[in-house]
Amino acid sequence: MTLHKMIKIDGLSIFYREAGDPSNPKLVLLGGFPASSHQFRNLIPAVADRFHVVSLGYPGFGHSDVPDPTTFPYAFDRMSEVVEAWINHIGFERMGLYLHDYGAPIGFRILTRHPNWMEWLILQNANAYEVGLSPAWAGLLSLWQQRTPEAEQALLPLLSLEGIKMIYQHGHRDLTRISPDNWNMDFQFMERPNARRAHLDLFYDYRTNVALYPKWQELLRAHRPETLILWGQHDLFFTPEGGEAYLSDLPDAELHRLDSGHFAIEDSLDEIASNIKRFYAERVAARTAA
Repeated sequence: MTLHKMIKIDGLSIFYREAGDPSNPKLVLLGGFPASSHQFRNLIPAVADRFHVVSLGYPGFGHSDVPDPTTFPYAFDRMSEVVEAWINHIGFERMGLYLHDYGAPIGFRILTRHPNWMEWLILQNANAYEVGLSPAWAGLLSLWQQRTPEAEQALLPLLSLEGIKMIYQHGHRDLTRISPDNWNMDFQFMERPNARRAHLDLFYDYRTNVALYPKWQELLRAHRPETLILWGQHDLFFTPEGGEAYLSDLPDAELHRLDSGHFAIEDSLDEIASNIKRFYAERVAARTAA
């Protein structure tokens, strides 16, 4: 059974999901825009027989608090500090990390500070290379060059009901597999006070992630974690080349090219869950036993 918990981190109420035997290997799921831990609602029970698995909603996401942007900086540095404090609070010390979308800049910041926490990695449309940025980033590039009301206005469709629905459906082969609960729930959260401003602030701050790509690539080369790459080939935001690029720094990584989009778990759950358990048994547990 998945448990649904709320704790205080730095004065904020942070919601997270937890399942599995605490004596099992730890697995942290860090998701992305515009979702929350809800995006892992099916994956969590699918792997909870093998892992002690957790996933949270970042500040401004899901059931977690939406602090006022005038007092809380919606920046990836700050997000990573909150997530790190949460990891410490729940007592995880060495773990696998499943990074998706925003999970990459948040997770790689944490791992840069604590590389010893990284037992292994799962990268699912989690970008760390400029070649991975698709043409859909044009509007954000304009925002990064000059943050104006006009540049922000051009991005508001991504925060609308139709925009969020499009993100969930783009590039997916069978739309009947994708629950409309996804975009309806995310849009409900987007309607809360301060939510759109929070997301626009993160859109603008994403430029800092691109500047850190070389540092994260060096982290991977230096530590060479066992890495499973699960890459939706029809992602609106991240190109197939973004998944391939990891192999230049992690030549021993295992790459699976999924016939899917940004939210690959929605229509490729069985493939993703089975590969996670198999990869851990063959590459991570086997290495530890040796």
